[in-house]
Amino acid sequence: MYAEFYSPRVTEDTRGFWNNCRKHALTVQRCAKCGRLRWPASWLCPDCLSEAAETAALPEEGTLYSFVVMRRPFRPELEARTPYVVAEVDFEGGVRLVSNLVDCDGGELKCGQRVRLVWRDSESYTSPVFTPAGEKEA
Repeated sequence: MYAEFYSPRVTEDTRGFWNNCRKHALTVQRCAKCGRLRWPASWLCPDCLSEAAETAALPEEGTLYSFVVMRRPFRPELEARTPYVVAEVDFEGGVRLVSNLVDCDGGELKCGQRVRLVWRDSESYTSPVFTPAGEKEA
């Protein structure tokens, strides 16, 4: 079982995302009218203003847009976790997720490299995190 960083704040808009994460399915909203992927989730499409939405699956690989290696804890209770990597991962369709990169120390990471989705289950939620593509899952 994965030790939690912080439990996510689940809202009516994000409930579907977190429920699908429990099933190990990475999904976002897609506007049912114009097809735009919506992340973060919202009740209204920013392009066409439609309230109609459906669920769209994201691929299991993305591109590392940016990252930071946290060598000092952001909060005192994170001391035991340092260093850890916070990353922005891009997916086709314009979706960018903020998550953690795991199973790496950050020294070998490069913006633009491929990363692969892995799941971390905890008691209260399941977290989508990433590892450099081609690496073995721990």
